[in-house]
Amino acid sequence: MAAILVTGGAGYIGSHTAHLLKRHGYDVIIVDDLSRGHEHNVRGFPFHKLRMQDTAALTELLRNSRIEAVIHFAAYIAVGESTKVPELYFSNNTGGTLSLLTAMVDADVSKIVFSSTAAVYGMPQTVPIPETSPYSPLSPYGDSKVMVEKILDWMDQFRALRSVCLRYFNACGADAESGLGEEHDPETHLIPLLLRAVTTGAPITLFGDDYPTADGTCIRDYIHVMDLADAHLLALRHLLNGGESQRFNVGTGSGYSVREVLSAVEEVTGKKVPFVMGPRREGDAPVLVANSDKLKSTLGWRPRYTDVRDIVRSAWEFDQRQARP
Repeated sequence: MAAILVTGGAGYIGSHTAHLLKRHGYDVIIVDDLSRGHEHNVRGFPFHKLRMQDTAALTELLRNSRIEAVIHFAAYIAVGESTKVPELYFSNNTGGTLSLLTAMVDADVSKIVFSSTAAVYGMPQTVPIPETSPYSPLSPYGDSKVMVEKILDWMDQFRALRSVCLRYFNACGADAESGLGEEHDPETHLIPLLLRAVTTGAPITLFGDDYPTADGTCIRDYIHVMDLADAHLLALRHLLNGGESQRFNVGTGSGYSVREVLSAVEEVTGKKVPFVMGPRREGDAPVLVANSDKLKSTLGWRPRYTDVRDIVRSAWEFDQRQARP
């Protein structure tokens, strides 16, 4: 089986994907600087603590490990933080990726699956959002990913470096088989924050109930992390089989409002969620839902978790395992 380098493999989506690849027989090597990831997520894997900006070390690792393809997750992901320190996001997300691509060229590795984001679309005019929607990012985070996608287009044209960009929607949930789940610090994702409110009794702030939606709260496409990991596996196989560069949305195609997710948490946990309603956050679109038809038709991907209650249940089970001594 092919040797695959997973960057950012100590993080949430990267670690889940690494475990899925291992189950399918791939030799997985993980690189992470542990600035946002967790070392316990990489147990059982060959692991190298490296910064993406260390081009020479990455080149040596790619050569010595006979890497055939890279799945690149290593990035900072907090939209709000990116508006406070944009230079950090361009340095890490864009600059770090450019360093990796330089190392790949030097080591003659020509295939990469890139962790992109629905944030490249900003406030889309068409929902569900097709891949043909124009770039219109509203944050330095989103723009840092746009820049990488554009770099990858040029690398495809002039360096024969083939890429698949996967534009994520709202990743969530946990995987009981590997024992992994969401552990962001600080946590910014809705489902773990709702579960934290249930557990601690400290109210969560919900941002805005005056959107043009049925219940006034934002609607998002929540995709289980293992469905997302499966999309990476299919994208990897596409490239290893000689496939051309592609861009795909990864979402279920169905949206749930903030209040609907809150209700799902209450149903699964059997407890009320304490919350206060705050004002809208700047830049929050009323509805963000993926059109993933291209991914389904091209790579045969199908999400297994289409009911948000099943996603919440997996996250709650992880949360409860973490709480036990």
